[in-house]
Amino acid sequence: MPETIAVLPSRRTCLAAGAGLLSLAMVRPARATPDAMAEAIRAFTGGDRVTVGRVTLDIPPLVENGNTVPLAVSVESPMTAADHVTAIAVFNEKNPQPNVATGYFGPRSGRAGFATRIRLADTQQVTAVARMSDGTFWSSTADVIVTLAACLEG
Repeated sequence: MPETIAVLPSRRTCLAAGAGLLSLAMVRPARATPDAMAEAIRAFTGGDRVTVGRVTLDIPPLVENGNTVPLAVSVESPMTAADHVTAIAVFNEKNPQPNVATGYFGPRSGRAGFATRIRLADTQQVTAVARMSDGTFWSSTADVIVTLAACLEG
């Protein structure tokens, strides 16, 4: 009778298979939607009215690669103890999370604004909302066309 030999997979094969299964388990579709963005803005503002103006959102209207999109946001404010920006939040509608970034400021900040690079999953709207020391909220929205999407999770 012939002898049966069990062939076990190599350590490398097991690790590769495990990594493949782990990546499948971690893949999830993008969750943010325009409604999710609106809800994130409501959470930031506490449901208060947001007025368009005073905020400048500088982001290219057309980007070739969504992996690194330059974004700058600033707010017109004297930045005095009586009148200053307390926070600026940036939101998007199609990334896995609607919250992009939040910056906090005080009267001694000198100016209210920041610049960064973000990832965009697809063509979408980006909105910046500023909270002022008097409790008012101001905003600006930009449409961005993305030719090569980032944040591909699904």
